[in-house]
Amino acid sequence: MQPDQSKKVLIVEDDMIISMLLERMVNKIGFGVVEKSTTGQKAISLAQEHEPDIILMDIQLKDDIDGITAMQEIRKSSDVPVIYITGNSDQSYKERAQETNYIDYLIKPIEMDDLKKSIHM
Repeated sequence: MQPDQSKKVLIVEDDMIISMLLERMVNKIGFGVVEKSTTGQKAISLAQEHEPDIILMDIQLKDDIDGITAMQEIRKSSDVPVIYITGNSDQSYKERAQETNYIDYLIKPIEMDDLKKSIHM
């Protein structure tokens, strides 16, 4: 099955192995990965440049901008749906993330079915 390139996904994840797994899942679901980023700063510019249909956003990133802060910045110019995928189940992160109007908040490790359900929401 060819990925539906009309659905563009931006993956923001600082762990390369998880990033590759997410990309594989996204492709299996039938969407295309437009770009990947390991930093909040790059995520902001990629979101503006590529205008993805959905963003998969880790919270802990490689630079001083976390995923929630990056999303707050992206929100200034875009209503793109975001799914947070994080290894941190801390409630304070979830509360901060709510300000960005996310469609789902998944705790790693995530399963293909969880991602599929979230993406189709």
